[in-house]
Amino acid sequence: MFAHRRGIYESLATHLLAMGTLAVLLAVTSPVGGAHLLCDLLGVMQRAQETCAESLANHSLSAGGWRPEEGCAGMWDNISCWPPTPLGQTATISCPEILQIITGIQGTVNRNCTEKGWSPAFPPMDIACEYNVNDTESEDVQEYYMHLKTLYTVGYSMSLASLSMALIILLSFRRLRCTRNYIHMHLFISFILRAMSVFIRDAVLFSVDDIDHCSVYLKDCNYVMIFFQYCIMANYSWLLVEGLYLHTLLVVSFFSEWKYFCWYIALGWGSPLVFIIAWSVCRHLYENTGCWNINSDASVWWIIRGPVILAIFINFILFVRIIRILMKKLRTSDVWGSDFNQYKRLARSTLLLIPLFGVHYIIFAFFPEDVSSGTVEIRLSFELALGSFQGFVVAILYCFLNGEVQFEIQRKWRRYHLRKYFWLRQQKHSMVSNGGSVLTQVVQVSRSSQRESRKSSATPMTSLI
Repeated sequence: MFAHRRGIYESLATHLLAMGTLAVLLAVTSPVGGAHLLCDLLGVMQRAQETCAESLANHSLSAGGWRPEEGCAGMWDNISCWPPTPLGQTATISCPEILQIITGIQGTVNRNCTEKGWSPAFPPMDIACEYNVNDTESEDVQEYYMHLKTLYTVGYSMSLASLSMALIILLSFRRLRCTRNYIHMHLFISFILRAMSVFIRDAVLFSVDDIDHCSVYLKDCNYVMIFFQYCIMANYSWLLVEGLYLHTLLVVSFFSEWKYFCWYIALGWGSPLVFIIAWSVCRHLYENTGCWNINSDASVWWIIRGPVILAIFINFILFVRIIRILMKKLRTSDVWGSDFNQYKRLARSTLLLIPLFGVHYIIFAFFPEDVSSGTVEIRLSFELALGSFQGFVVAILYCFLNGEVQFEIQRKWRRYHLRKYFWLRQQKHSMVSNGGSVLTQVVQVSRSSQRESRKSSATPMTSLI
């Protein structure tokens, strides 16, 4: 019996690991992919154990103590709570809450109170609750989720490194400082903050390697979640700013870029702050549980999810309008050449705009949030593969492959080599001139020494005469 129960515990631990990793992965993708997560199963067991202990203590006080000859005392068997039962009777309880969450089955389990104590549970827990102890699917799912975690860690690391280098390059050249590049720099910063928040969040939630990693509620860890959610929303806000700015350039003939830029700053960094403050207050008042990484209350969660979906939807509309404007310009202009070249340039422009606008997020923005559905793995693979490498792609396309940036780097490189050439040439000339002056001084010294030697030799001759 104990070996069979230990098998249930080990299988539950695997489920906890798999669902806990799923919780982190879903939250890392975006607020759009945040589902009603059930990774806090260990907390369910802990609350059930506390409730059982309290119930047994109240029963013992009301009964004036329990005498062994009266039957079997109540107990907690690490998964279920059994009430005190008189001798010869049968105790019937529902399947443990943790198994009901996993299987969705509300079965019943029985135990007899005999003279030797509690009998084994019948039917067995795995049969009554339809829980397969020997199922290895959870282990495969856990391995799959950990591979995804490795994937987005590599992606965010590459994005963080490339975006930091791109930001330094744009800040280093004065000729690159314009409104368009200023917006690009703010977008780079939002991607950098997003990558950093993911690493910080993983460090908190995966701070221990056991089944409790999904409910590691460290002190003040909710502040980490607030920072994480703000960085996610700020990133989506600056993607929207990029779309608005490009659409304004194509539609409006003349406008004050500095005035618009101030509004872009307020939209990119200010609007997420408003929604995050509102979400934090509501979360503290109505759903102050754990580390704030489980979103059970849909009404509170939509404070964040709603604005993000709206930003994605608006950006998608702007993307479609910009593509239509580009098509019209290509058709009315004779500069572009043949039809093939027109479609080639249009396709290239479309591919360049997709990572800048985050258009790929529209695919799963309105998908149901049911974790048990088969689309969750597809959605995770798609969003993590593209989302984590999106910053890297943006840095490559809009900095390293930018013609203006390449020209400035080449100009700086040529100027460096020219300065180095003139410096070496100047050093060479200085060495030659210094060498000539030294040689002149040596000749003069030698001549003066010869004269002095002649005078000294002539003096004795004169005295002898």
